[in-house]
Amino acid sequence: MQKGGANNMVSMKDIAAACGVSVATVSKALNNQDDIGEETKRRVRNAAKELGYHPNASARALKTNRSYNLGVLYKEASGSGLTHDYFSQILEHFRSTAEHAGYDITFLSNSKIRKDRMSYLEHTIYRGMDGVMIAVADYSDPEVTQLLDSKLPVVTVDYLYNGRIAVMSDNVEGMEKLLSYIYAQGHREVAYIYGEDSMVTANRLSAYYRFFENNHIAIREELLQKGRYRDSYTAGMLTHKLLALSPAPTCIVYADDFSAIGGMNAIKDRGLRVPEDISIAGYDGILMASQLEPQLTTYRQDTSGIGCMAAQKLISLIENPRATPIVQCMMGGELVLGGSVAPVAAC
Repeated sequence: MQKGGANNMVSMKDIAAACGVSVATVSKALNNQDDIGEETKRRVRNAAKELGYHPNASARALKTNRSYNLGVLYKEASGSGLTHDYFSQILEHFRSTAEHAGYDITFLSNSKIRKDRMSYLEHTIYRGMDGVMIAVADYSDPEVTQLLDSKLPVVTVDYLYNGRIAVMSDNVEGMEKLLSYIYAQGHREVAYIYGEDSMVTANRLSAYYRFFENNHIAIREELLQKGRYRDSYTAGMLTHKLLALSPAPTCIVYADDFSAIGGMNAIKDRGLRVPEDISIAGYDGILMASQLEPQLTTYRQDTSGIGCMAAQKLISLIENPRATPIVQCMMGGELVLGGSVAPVAAC
């Protein structure tokens, strides 16, 4: 077969002629429809590949009234950007699921540096986006609210908004599982360095209060310290503050694994050992946590499931809006038992 060059675009008619089938059969094969056989699909796809066929995005958009372009709003407060382990994994699985379904992704921007800047909603209209996933954003920003209140299909991650599908990590369950394990090791003086104000933080704090109240343990407010997500420096400073208390906590839980590393360094700076002198636990279950010595006890969130589910729900909203219910999808996780929490008698 002769491949098409830059000025010799291959059409479905060319593929049909090469395979001895109709153009309709070629279309069905390339769109993986069920009413033709797998052998025919394979033959058509092989011919398309050999001929150098590339579907015309403009023609497809005209035919379907869709751009096959999904927007991603990701404005992460700590400034770590796509190096943020939790969100980078969610975005990677969102991307791969979307691409498998034939969609591209574009990051939304409303950079205030440019004079001709557009709002998030204006950007989606300008780019002709079919829908948007909000992975993380400042929900007090009027432009984010404008996007959420628009008619555009939107799915949020770890945030509830009336009338929108939300894909949530079950932070209440995660915190309860982590605290239950720590409690079973005999710890009663458990400190918690939590992150900035958000729904995630509120749910984890509620789980902390409820757990100790249900176990009839008086809560010492000084054991609760507000820090920042993914901020090892602040976590280290607050760890020093907690260790100076009398009595000091026997275990410290951190907002995320990256912060726990800052806490571990602060503990070592004071000449103490983990877990012999004090136990610690993280949250997220990032790869780095398994490479520490001792390995960090943490709660691994299902970033793969969250990213895939967000893409599936958004695409369903776009392609079949009437049959797609507005739901909250709670995704569980997994307790990872490292070596950073010891029985309290050994502390």
